[in-house]
Amino acid sequence: MPKYKRIVLKLSGEALAGSNTVGIDMDYVNLIAKQVKKIYDSGVETGIVVGGGNFWRGRDENNIDRATSDYMGMLGTVMNALALQDSLEKLGVITRVQTAIEMKQVAEPYIRRRAIRHLEKGRVVIFSAGVGNPYFSTDTAAALRAAEIDADIILLAKKGVDGIYDSDPNINSDAKKFDNLTYREILNKNLKIMDATATTLCMDNNIPLQVFGIDEEDAMYKVVCGEDIGTNVK
Repeated sequence: MPKYKRIVLKLSGEALAGSNTVGIDMDYVNLIAKQVKKIYDSGVETGIVVGGGNFWRGRDENNIDRATSDYMGMLGTVMNALALQDSLEKLGVITRVQTAIEMKQVAEPYIRRRAIRHLEKGRVVIFSAGVGNPYFSTDTAAALRAAEIDADIILLAKKGVDGIYDSDPNINSDAKKFDNLTYREILNKNLKIMDATATTLCMDNNIPLQVFGIDEEDAMYKVVCGEDIGTNVK
């Protein structure tokens, strides 16, 4: 049985790229959609925040004005959201995309009360375009949306890593995995699982976080059902 009533799932853009380095791998998106459907079928109210790093990472581009670069990244998240919506709806999952930047021909503008109403009616809501402002990451968007809709937990699905480590396990074979952490420890140890703004926002609003590997079979559903996989942050 599900442990949570309402969740926010954070998906990176890189996760939607699958085996590719850039763009969208629809075969992999379909696999993610099937995991989301299992959560949906269990009755858990699900909001999803998508990143855009498979198209553009604003903070990594030094030759373009930072604000402009961040807006370009926000547009990438909208493309990812639409791809995920299409995949979910083909599985029979009722879905709404909301954007923090108005583009009415493409999706609904983000309105907190409307988002909550969609969730209450059993619709999956995909939040895109970050928070609508430059200099804020989609991690911060996940923390903000979770606080706004009163989510029970944020599920941070990572590709290529199954939790939080003291260093990159893909580079350092001696990297130590943490089973449990506090937000204060993440800040003090300078662990880069989320940016400091998102971490502080979660800490100030007492929002639990579960970091897990997306490649494990049924990982999302296992976390929703309370299985102790990945790293717990409180």
